[in-house]
Amino acid sequence: MGKGSGLEFADLLAHKNIHQQNSLQVLFADGSFVLVKYLPTKGETTVIGLPESKDKRVFNNVLGAMGNTPLVKLERIGRDLPVPLYAKLEFMNPGGSVKDRVGAYIVEQAEKRGEIKPGGTIVEATSGNTGVGLAIAAALKGYKTIFVMPDKMSNEKILLLRAYGAKVVITPTAVGPDDPRSYYEVAKKFARETPNAILANQYHNPDNPKTHEISTGPELWEQTDGKLTDVIIGIGTGGTISGVGRYLKSKNPNIQIVGVDIEGSILTEIWQNKGVIPAGAYPKTYKVEGIGEDFLPGAMDITVVDAIERAGDRESFLWARQLVRQEGIFAGGSSGSAIAGAVKYCRKLPAGRIPVVILPDSGSRYLSKFYDDKWMREFGFLSMEFGETALADLLLAKPNKMLQTAALGDSIRKVVSVMHQNAVSQMPVVGADGSLVGLIEEVDLLNHMLERHEHNNDEKIDSLVQNAGAVFPPETPLEDAMPSLTSGYALIVVEHSKPIGILTKIDVLDYVAGKI
Repeated sequence: MGKGSGLEFADLLAHKNIHQQNSLQVLFADGSFVLVKYLPTKGETTVIGLPESKDKRVFNNVLGAMGNTPLVKLERIGRDLPVPLYAKLEFMNPGGSVKDRVGAYIVEQAEKRGEIKPGGTIVEATSGNTGVGLAIAAALKGYKTIFVMPDKMSNEKILLLRAYGAKVVITPTAVGPDDPRSYYEVAKKFARETPNAILANQYHNPDNPKTHEISTGPELWEQTDGKLTDVIIGIGTGGTISGVGRYLKSKNPNIQIVGVDIEGSILTEIWQNKGVIPAGAYPKTYKVEGIGEDFLPGAMDITVVDAIERAGDRESFLWARQLVRQEGIFAGGSSGSAIAGAVKYCRKLPAGRIPVVILPDSGSRYLSKFYDDKWMREFGFLSMEFGETALADLLLAKPNKMLQTAALGDSIRKVVSVMHQNAVSQMPVVGADGSLVGLIEEVDLLNHMLERHEHNNDEKIDSLVQNAGAVFPPETPLEDAMPSLTSGYALIVVEHSKPIGILTKIDVLDYVAGKI
């Protein structure tokens, strides 16, 4: 019994409530308690703990904690919209995503059908989140797991799955779904070759949309008292949008089911073409994880989708970052896509409607990606602090504003002399009308002078003029010109085809240092 309680089991057995109700709640001085059950057939008592209660959020294991995620009004992000916007926070599932529901239900149904035996292996092609849902169920039920992921997925997801004891196999992203190297095909191979293994097959398994038809959809209906009018959902396997859409339309056919697709995916074209991949629709690579596809998954029911909004990588990541800073909601990149699509869609709605957007997963899986400023800048998704500064402003800030140019027909000796006198290593070269024709650099002059041939004072620079690799108008933002600068080019600023200035790395560095 509890420390200092002074009670023995014999004392409890003598208590009248034991015999009347077969159980007794004993409260100790420190406020703790224990529930004791009397088993009259054996004359024994056993501690049975707390009863499971959904109302009190007490569960026998973590599977019970899945679902019933909160609905939150987006006060700040939605303040300029004509309608209130609510978000369902699916990342508050135990495994951090909407896919917890799917993983647990797929395993449960596979067991009921006898498809997997004790000690078996669950194999899946996953972007990470379904893998986590499957891994949670597998950990509780004693199954092994093998997950196959494309190489664009975050390292956090890979490490997370390995923390659950899974074997993780990485495959190339930029291959077609039927390519033997694709993560779909590699997963199928593992499922075939591993004894007592099943392929969870979220892309074509009807248990995927069924999960949301019996859980997520009813939750949305109950949470809004049936008042919701529009639901905005990112499309990947199609399970969430199909299951939610089927349930809600069975309750009210006028509810609008809106998908969000990512630029580079061809799901929008497939939906527009009634389920068939149209000629000329080719997928492109993109950075957002978990949504978009280059084929039509069998789990996707396109008939429940009323509209699709598209979002790009950059706006998805920026919306996700804005979501955490404005609303305190730490969500993933596909949640950013969902917000981008929701904002576009809701701007077109009349007052009086109640839209809900589903946020699929947590931002904790992407700390090394779009929540990292360095990563964002590396891929051109984040503006630098001085990125909007025009090149014309940088030219005005230069201490020496005079531009030294060479002209076609100038002698090498003359150009070398001008470079020496003005301490410059390159000069724009102009034609007779003053328009830019190229660039002359000191290294080209040096290499020419070191060549074994007869030199004279009248040698011209014409044969040494190179194409100018980085030519920009004066209004160009520094951010747009930086890739050329970091690649080793000097920036030649041109107005009406005539050079008006040149900027080197040290010029930009001086400007930035002077502003700090």
